[in-house]
Amino acid sequence: MHDGCAGSFESERQVVDKVREMGFSSQPMPMPLDINCVQCDKTFEMVYFEDKCPECSMVYGVTPCHAFDPVNVKPAGINY
Repeated sequence: MHDGCAGSFESERQVVDKVREMGFSSQPMPMPLDINCVQCDKTFEMVYFEDKCPECSMVYGVTPCHAFDPVNVKPAGINY
């Protein structure tokens, strides 16, 4: 699945699963990121390592190692 910061994920949902497993899902990121939602195409500010689009409830996640770039933020599914 994921091996520290050098690891990779087999699916986008595994990113959110890993953030939850590590206990970071409700922790604020060092710097919020503007995310363009893949579901509804609205932009929202992602503040936590696991966050949700306020328009359509698409859940997004990013690991702490990769929270510096919106490219690393992965969608997991609506209300995942």
